[in-house]
Amino acid sequence: MIINIPENSDFSIHNIPFGIFSTEDRTPRAGVAIGEHILDLVAVAELDVFDFNTAVLEKEVLNDFISLGKEITNRVRKDIQHWLQDEDSVLARKPELFVLQSDAQMHMPVYIGDYTDFYSSIEHATNVGTMFRDPAKALMPNWKHIPVGYHGRASSIVASGEPIHRPKGQTLPKDSDTPIFGPSQRLDFELEMGFITGKNTNLGESISTDEAEDYIFGMVLLNDWSARDIQKWEYVPLGPFLAKNFASHISPWIVTLEALDPFRVSGPEQNPKVLPYLEFEGTKNYDINLEVGISPENTEEQVVCHSNFKYMYWNMAQQLAHHTVNGCNINIGDLYGSGTISGKDENSYGSMLELAWMGTKPLKMKDGSERKFIQDGDTVIMRGFAEKEGKRVGFGEVSAKVLPAK
Repeated sequence: MIINIPENSDFSIHNIPFGIFSTEDRTPRAGVAIGEHILDLVAVAELDVFDFNTAVLEKEVLNDFISLGKEITNRVRKDIQHWLQDEDSVLARKPELFVLQSDAQMHMPVYIGDYTDFYSSIEHATNVGTMFRDPAKALMPNWKHIPVGYHGRASSIVASGEPIHRPKGQTLPKDSDTPIFGPSQRLDFELEMGFITGKNTNLGESISTDEAEDYIFGMVLLNDWSARDIQKWEYVPLGPFLAKNFASHISPWIVTLEALDPFRVSGPEQNPKVLPYLEFEGTKNYDINLEVGISPENTEEQVVCHSNFKYMYWNMAQQLAHHTVNGCNINIGDLYGSGTISGKDENSYGSMLELAWMGTKPLKMKDGSERKFIQDGDTVIMRGFAEKEGKRVGFGEVSAKVLPAK
């Protein structure tokens, strides 16, 4: 190996995720994460080793690079894997090609034109339904027949590290018929993963479950913030609005679907049987370990959740097939959220709403304070990685601090 990769690094030789970075002397550009370093793809291109128009690597987002297609993007990833393991490769003895991640600033990896958020964890949907409805009717009648989703706001999706202000909106106080306006008192995180599409379709075209993975470039961690008190008042009859559109954070490195291939697993049994356009063959779920930590200001982080992406009832192929079955067109760089990822155990719930069960079971922080929901000054950190037979592929983290309402 021509560069040291720490043991248990998320960014092993098996990963090679793509992102956009900059330094004091390097403009925003494409790079790949390897260990504690970033390989500058613009600098590599100057060695004349790529057979495509490398101007796409100089762009401030990866959309044009992704548009070259998987034949090229996968070849770039495999070439880098080979070069990193060859002591005589084009990368050897060229330290100027590498930048420490600690010396770089990460940026949004893609321009996101459209964003859709699904609701695909049966454990999460059951928990929420139990809280607000008859537990015997926790799931709505359509839930096991379609991957439920809604169109979100793309403009407020930001990269890890950018702080957000507590959102404001209307809420309905308990035992009142009159709403009030002010900062949300029930700000929550939602532990999600997102996939990013890598091909366009035309209006009227559909994508089958067999084709779906050809249209998925890779995945990111997603914190889809939610203002629960605002949402409770506004969501009838059209669903989330101000409770969701104030911010969502994604991790800066896009892990390719190909890097995640070794971690495929079967998903939960789907009963009743789905309609033919949602049927699929093979293993479409992924064994990705997830965790969430809360770090109060100037205080040590407390991990509050351990979950896993393998729990998802509806998989990504089904989500994309359903999204396009009516002819909805998709574009390169579009983001699709999984919905909150909860498991069967209480410590695997993917939101404060569930972990603290609507505030009735506050969580203890290491500084002795309690949390029913997220407070000002808190930083929420999400991490994810897959590991099997000595191979580790991770996402790094997505984190953000909550500032007081403006």
